[in-house]
Amino acid sequence: MNRRKTLKTLGSAAMAGASGLASRLAFAANPSMVTVVKIAGIPWFNAVEKGIVKGAKDFSIDATMVGPANVDPAQQVKLLEDQIAKKVTVIGLVPLDVKVCEPVLKRAQAAGIKVITHEGPEQEGRDWNVELIDSVKFGEVQMQRIAKDMGEEGEYVVYVGTLTTPLHNKWADAAIAYQKKNYPKMKLAADRFPGADEIDTSYKTTLDVIKAYPNLKGILGFGSNGPIGAGNAVREKRLGKKIAVVGTVLPSQAKDLIADGIIREGFLWNPTDAGYAMVAVARLVLDGKPIKDGVEIPGLGKASVDVPGKLIKVDKIMRINNETIGGLIAGGL
Repeated sequence: MNRRKTLKTLGSAAMAGASGLASRLAFAANPSMVTVVKIAGIPWFNAVEKGIVKGAKDFSIDATMVGPANVDPAQQVKLLEDQIAKKVTVIGLVPLDVKVCEPVLKRAQAAGIKVITHEGPEQEGRDWNVELIDSVKFGEVQMQRIAKDMGEEGEYVVYVGTLTTPLHNKWADAAIAYQKKNYPKMKLAADRFPGADEIDTSYKTTLDVIKAYPNLKGILGFGSNGPIGAGNAVREKRLGKKIAVVGTVLPSQAKDLIADGIIREGFLWNPTDAGYAMVAVARLVLDGKPIKDGVEIPGLGKASVDVPGKLIKVDKIMRINNETIGGLIAGGL
């Protein structure tokens, strides 16, 4: 090869290298993140979306949210596949079924996409999972509350979003285990019921449960719409003094039922903070910041970190009752 051709080849290589570098810099400077939630259009995930939008602005990430029209793991997987096809920088996920989501998330990682989950401590195919509560404690404190209202005896039932929703079932496991250890006169009337992400489903389930178990004294709902649907059914049947409803709720949704004494107390973390935290962690990952115990999560403070387990956790359990609900609603919940 003569000198002119050599210089031309080197120049072309340099230009290609510069082009590739520019492309990588543009990729790093303008990252995109799409978070796939369990269901679109319900108040809980509307609040999550507010946090995502705020995080997008604060952390310079084009961050948005999508979700299936129904609680359907197959629809959620399709949305995840769409994000891989669009070559987003980061996928966020609140999983419905960890086993169903695992293969598509691993394909995302193989394509160089970072994966941040929430409510998915057992989700394979993630870079990090972010939680705003201690999952065992979250189940136990709700069992303590419903046991108090039941006089620590009698039959109760438990609702979850689906039988494969990871954290709902982990909370239920913790609550039931705590009951068996501490309240021997209480009895789980039947296996847990799905449908707690949908008001209509939990309402219809409650009507059936009331008929099937006439001695029922408590309903514990994990899934923000479960206690609402259950509460509506209990109020309709004028059983508010007999059956205690406790569970995960959004204050603005539960206000009337709490005021009427149907929902005895609600529990949650701030879903807006959860959306914000997912984007904040995505920014730390993209910037190559070390994530270790005591890491500062913007807006949430220091977190405990299980590095091998890829779990970031802060303890932000909130109790929703007549004393606290006004302030929580005023704060946007």
